[in-house]
Amino acid sequence: MADDQTISLDRAPGPSWARPNWPVSALDDFNLGLDPTEAMIEEVRQASSRDAAAATADPDVIRRAAEDSIRAMMLIRTYRVRGHLAAKLDPLGLHHSEIPADLTPAYHGFSDADLDRPIWLGGSLGLERGTVREIVKILQDNYCGTIGVEYMHINDLDERRFVQDRIEGKDETVQFTADGKQAILAKVIEAEQWETFLARKYVGTKRFGLDGGESAIPALEAVIKYGGQLGIEEIDVGMAHRGRLNVLSNVMGKPYRAIFHEFAGGATNPADVGGSGDVKYHLGTSSDREFDGIKVHLSLLPNPSHLEAVDPVVLGKARATMIDKGDKHGKTVLPLLLHGDAAFAGQGVVFECLSFSGLPGYGTGGTLHFVINNQIGFTTSPQFARSSPYPTDVAKSVQAPILHVNADDPEAVTFCCKMAIEFRQQFGRDIVIDMWCYRRFGHNEGDEPSFTQPQMYSEIRQHPPISEIYGKRLIDEGVVDQKWIDNHRENYIAHLNEEFESAGSYLPNKADWFEGRWAGLHKPSEGPLARRNTATAVGQGLLCDVGRTLTTVPPELHVHKTLQRILDAKSAMFSSGEGFDWATGEALAFGSLIAQGHHVRLSGQDSGRGTFSQRHAVWVDQQNGAKYIPLNTIDGGRFEVRDSPLSEFGVLGFEYGYSLADPKTLVLWEAQFGDFANGAQTIIDQFIASGEAKWLRASGLVLLLPHGFEGQGPEHSSARLERYLQLCADDNMQVANCTTPANYFHILRRQLLRDFRKPLVLMTPKSLLRHKLAVSKLADFTGESHFMRILSDLGPPRAGETTRLVLCSGKVAYELMDARDAAGDTTTEIVRIEQLYPFPSEPLVKRLQAMPGLTDIVWAQEEPQNNGAWFFVNPLIECCLAEAGFDGMRPRYAGREASASPATGLAKRHAQQQAALIADALGHSSPAQQEPARRAS
Repeated sequence: MADDQTISLDRAPGPSWARPNWPVSALDDFNLGLDPTEAMIEEVRQASSRDAAAATADPDVIRRAAEDSIRAMMLIRTYRVRGHLAAKLDPLGLHHSEIPADLTPAYHGFSDADLDRPIWLGGSLGLERGTVREIVKILQDNYCGTIGVEYMHINDLDERRFVQDRIEGKDETVQFTADGKQAILAKVIEAEQWETFLARKYVGTKRFGLDGGESAIPALEAVIKYGGQLGIEEIDVGMAHRGRLNVLSNVMGKPYRAIFHEFAGGATNPADVGGSGDVKYHLGTSSDREFDGIKVHLSLLPNPSHLEAVDPVVLGKARATMIDKGDKHGKTVLPLLLHGDAAFAGQGVVFECLSFSGLPGYGTGGTLHFVINNQIGFTTSPQFARSSPYPTDVAKSVQAPILHVNADDPEAVTFCCKMAIEFRQQFGRDIVIDMWCYRRFGHNEGDEPSFTQPQMYSEIRQHPPISEIYGKRLIDEGVVDQKWIDNHRENYIAHLNEEFESAGSYLPNKADWFEGRWAGLHKPSEGPLARRNTATAVGQGLLCDVGRTLTTVPPELHVHKTLQRILDAKSAMFSSGEGFDWATGEALAFGSLIAQGHHVRLSGQDSGRGTFSQRHAVWVDQQNGAKYIPLNTIDGGRFEVRDSPLSEFGVLGFEYGYSLADPKTLVLWEAQFGDFANGAQTIIDQFIASGEAKWLRASGLVLLLPHGFEGQGPEHSSARLERYLQLCADDNMQVANCTTPANYFHILRRQLLRDFRKPLVLMTPKSLLRHKLAVSKLADFTGESHFMRILSDLGPPRAGETTRLVLCSGKVAYELMDARDAAGDTTTEIVRIEQLYPFPSEPLVKRLQAMPGLTDIVWAQEEPQNNGAWFFVNPLIECCLAEAGFDGMRPRYAGREASASPATGLAKRHAQQQAALIADALGHSSPAQQEPARRAS
């Protein structure tokens, strides 16, 4: 897994997809599975000729032996590439797998008379020599049974050989001991009886059962067992609702009585915890499973109904756990993702997650993907759900091996999982298992599937359950008898009945959320309207130490001349104690946290340099491309800044997952422009805004969303502030729009230094990054300084002097100040609401009480009336006015009219709108109003 963030000055990283052993130059028997070169063919011809010449001097015999060997190699190659097309994968037999013509001996030039003639193979298939008949028999057993393998698209020779060694040969591929077979059958029986029990006890209730795919249960147990033997200490699992209750109970070990309690309408958590809760087939759990004395910690993440949305969350959580363990290669932590076939092919976030696999900063040492292939998506058949032969074809883009397997052969499914975890541990790469099964009932148990798939469900109704098929097979093998099967089934049902009776008195005794890495954190002790601040100022000496780090260029590094000018300007800030800009305030927040032993992770598109060339957290040598990260040289905590792939959905989900696992790291995701965050709206709505209420999963994730109207058009202006505010309730997150570097500094530090975690949505500036007024002094970071929820440009309240109060948030404040001062207006005060949620009612009321002469209060915003903060703050401001003694006074709106588009793309129109709203807010006549008056005079 590519990872190293600290890159030395004398080298630049190679591409993540580079393969040092490709293309292959040396010939061996396996290389002929690739498209052979003329040189390869010639070498086989010579080798087989030498072999034949040892037995005869007849030139015709020698020539024919060479040609036979080449044709045999081509036959073997074809099976390696295309044998999966003839595999017996569909339990229902509806998918007919005719043997393609190129898999027949005749296609490769062998007549019936040639089938029993010995051919030199040189060790291929484990044979020095073999007849065509033997070769075909072995190849069909290897590649056309209940396992179909796709691996010849992989460049890496060792990875291909790994798969070949475990699939190919004259011996039986799948081998288990009698005890192993009994264990597999036992888990299949339990999985089936679990679904049957729920169906009998909760008639008509949705459970999204695993019926038809029960082979997944022993297979997943194999992942835990063999993973533990190979060094896995923790498995993070993500899956949708199909089969989730079965996995929760029979794999994760969640108490049956707890699930029965939830079916009866009981709460998942103690009554005093609160929250909205969620349906039972969305919930997660954590547990420890032990096999052969090896303990593995399991964590099944909760998820919404949005299929595959949990995938990047799992990967981010796994990544954070690896880093916390000091595991650079992911050998101790495994992300395990269970997918549906239609979703794996249809949801774009699947590819986003696959693309993380080899990227620095996002790799997890390989993910095991297990596709429960029901051969249907709700009511949509595969031919209408995808354009590729298999739902898993997208995984070829990252050269992942793909193991297709028939679910009616639970031994084969379990073998595939064993092989997959071994591959992952050896090569640190993704691997996919495509388990072909069926969905015995509809999308949910109240759905009628025959409306849309009558033939499929006619076959399903006649199809025996897996336990019956596999049980009969083991009886025939003498591994078990019918009594063994009946006893295991009856004992399991008896245990379920005991648990069912106990569910009536079951009460959850604790909430699982402030444990492990979260120890010491808790819910806020004060309500959302309280100040809830903490000491965020730092000593001047520490700031200056960080400043030297931020401005000192190593002598061997050749930085860009413009960057050198920026660094010189920063040095001047520290020398004078004045003029600290936004990027420097941010870097001081990061650097001071790191110096105090905390960690910082920032990711997003172009975050290293910054979209607006403002951050320069990474310095690139202009001569050799080497990278230098100043904040990485500070002793204490860890800093990483990642230029992410061009993804919002996947990357934001990843960072959210990272924040779940590591509350001691300040995790930030930055949108290139705030508008682009709506590409990740699913993560924002279903996880960030509601995850704590639904699942008791706290997060301290920070979203940095560049926001501000500079005439740059619809997609480069609005971060859709109104959407985040509309999501705010029940103290679920924070939304802020800071206007000074110092306030930004304090809110970032506050995010990590408080003893609770809430997501923080920050509207960050664009033009303010270099605005002459948007600067801070050194004293604003030190001493008694702290985060200010509201700011007035006039300092402390001026008793009785203010008659008009303009409230606003963000960049527009500076334009209002300029216009007011230019007009000589001394009775208008401009107050910035720096934190919009939780709304700062207390300091605003105090401010209002110092304005007894107030006659006009205005909310001014750049955004259209139906966007921005107006509809959110209006009733809150009214409440503050009433509390301050201004009964009957209401704020008025000054801003753009409602609009379907968040911003105009015409510079002239933008300027007119901006001038008009500022004039309206200040009670001045706008330029548009002044022009008719001049013409009339």
